[in-house]
Amino acid sequence: MTSAKKLNSNLPDTSDISIEIGDSRQVLSEFPDECFQSCITSPPYWGLRDYGVEGQIGAENTVDKYIEDLVLVFREVRRTLKDNGTLWLNIGDSYTSGGRTWRDADKKNAARGMSYRAPTPEGLKPKDLIGVPWKIAFALQADGWYLRSDIVWYKPNCQPESVKDRPTRSHEYIFLFSKNEKYHYDHIAIKEPTADGKRLRNKRTVWSINTEPFKEAHFAVFPPELVEQCMLASSDAGDTVLDPFLGSGTVSQVAIELNRKCVGVELNREYAEIAKKRISQLNRKLL
Repeated sequence: MTSAKKLNSNLPDTSDISIEIGDSRQVLSEFPDECFQSCITSPPYWGLRDYGVEGQIGAENTVDKYIEDLVLVFREVRRTLKDNGTLWLNIGDSYTSGGRTWRDADKKNAARGMSYRAPTPEGLKPKDLIGVPWKIAFALQADGWYLRSDIVWYKPNCQPESVKDRPTRSHEYIFLFSKNEKYHYDHIAIKEPTADGKRLRNKRTVWSINTEPFKEAHFAVFPPELVEQCMLASSDAGDTVLDPFLGSGTVSQVAIELNRKCVGVELNREYAEIAKKRISQLNRKLL
């Protein structure tokens, strides 16, 4: 690597876990073709968080520019995936800001405080649900990805909302994309029990998984159980998994637990340090 800065020091096995500091659009360009088996990731959501880093994805002035930036990232992801590789993309939706230009910080989530709010997208109205996940899904499909499944992540312990004119949101989407028509998918590894618990059946498209707090991060993190399902289905032991928006490092953590290798890319150095510490602590437990 040239421009990417590694945080591999102090990790027991640096050949298995790599954390790269930088913008995914530049960092991934330095990797060769077809070097990752799968990609599991959750990019910053549009207009919902201020992560305090110049050039951050999610802070674009328009949703179209946000989608354009993500298409460029995932075009590089597709190039670096093996021919039978898959992308598992978790993304949440948002509402128009209604003309508000800022938002107070939340005591439980400092990243919710924002000094900017994107204007209402053209063609939408104040209070409209934007439909960001499907806009991204269709854009990636148009760019060459095979859109194979939409998975509803149902969050039984979802965060309460003070709204009284619509239901409280308790789900997000996970989209399964493949690089080609035929791809690696281990349906047996993620079979689920039937309602009576007497046998196993093919995994359904609604996954009921609680969110999990992570005390060192002041932003939403992937639940390990969610990542585990994606990783088991899309890779085998010893394979290398990619997360171009590593955050606090959940994908790296699960990779260690499932005997996979992982490359994570993170723009925010503070978050990368959190991931490094988390991985180091896990490795010490496993030694």
